[in-house]
Amino acid sequence: MNQLEQLKQYTTVVADTGDFQAIKAYTPRDATTNPSLILKAVQKTEYKHLLEKAVKDTAGKSIDETIDHLLIAFGLQILNEIPGRVSTETDARLSFDTEATVAKGRQLIAMYEAAGVSRERVLIKIASTWEGIRAAEILEKEGIRCNMTLLFSLAQAIACAEAGAQLISPFVGRIYDWYKAKTGQEIFGADDPGVLSVKKIYTYYRKFGYKTEVMGASFRNTSQILELAGCDLLTISPDLLQKLADTNSVITQKLSAEAAASSDLEKVSMNEKIFRFQLNEDAMATEKLAEGIRAFCTDTVKLEQMIAALK
Repeated sequence: MNQLEQLKQYTTVVADTGDFQAIKAYTPRDATTNPSLILKAVQKTEYKHLLEKAVKDTAGKSIDETIDHLLIAFGLQILNEIPGRVSTETDARLSFDTEATVAKGRQLIAMYEAAGVSRERVLIKIASTWEGIRAAEILEKEGIRCNMTLLFSLAQAIACAEAGAQLISPFVGRIYDWYKAKTGQEIFGADDPGVLSVKKIYTYYRKFGYKTEVMGASFRNTSQILELAGCDLLTISPDLLQKLADTNSVITQKLSAEAAASSDLEKVSMNEKIFRFQLNEDAMATEKLAEGIRAFCTDTVKLEQMIAALK
């Protein structure tokens, strides 16, 4: 078996793309999207018709409504290619507004359900701010499952688990980027700081019995992926999926619930004050969270400009 086939024995593989052809090629169970991936996809000739149709179907309506229709259109197409779930992201500009995030999550789920898709097949992606986590807590109680994104720290992970979030997406590659920029060193393998962060979160969840799924995300190389074999899920870009498919060397399971049980990690009782202080103490997490929100906002604005030009 190639490495991709081997990895699927230990971990649920998710495609991190808005490209339907890539999803079809690598047969993942789930797929994730974000504003940057959607923006990238609609600039391709083969997907521009989805943007044009969304604009046409929402004639006379707001640009916000057009974007929602576009997100759902991509989600529906992706769901035709996979057996599992699609993640659809809320507007990053709502990251510090609990009520607006809840309203947007409800709206997106209602649109999927109107199209005949059950809410069990959709994850609403929300930034892992304190306000976003509170929104997820409300949505989860309504049976709307959430994927907590832009997650860089154990404090964020604990708060998400205590809120009952379905899934978290810790960003391995962006953590690696920060340490590489600060130290000038490239750290590979088990010592990679992004890998270590996800291992710690996974261990904490399994040791203390949290049901929230851990999905490593934002990978820079296959080494990071293979070091997390055994994690609940891993969302991987098409280029790295191809590298795994092209390699036949043997991989081994690196994470397991059994190993986590013997960890010496201590339980943390999270509240808003502890969350904000611990996040503030973690320069990497603070900077990358803010940077990630800004980047997604920028790409959403670019998408709005494309839509405005077509209206």
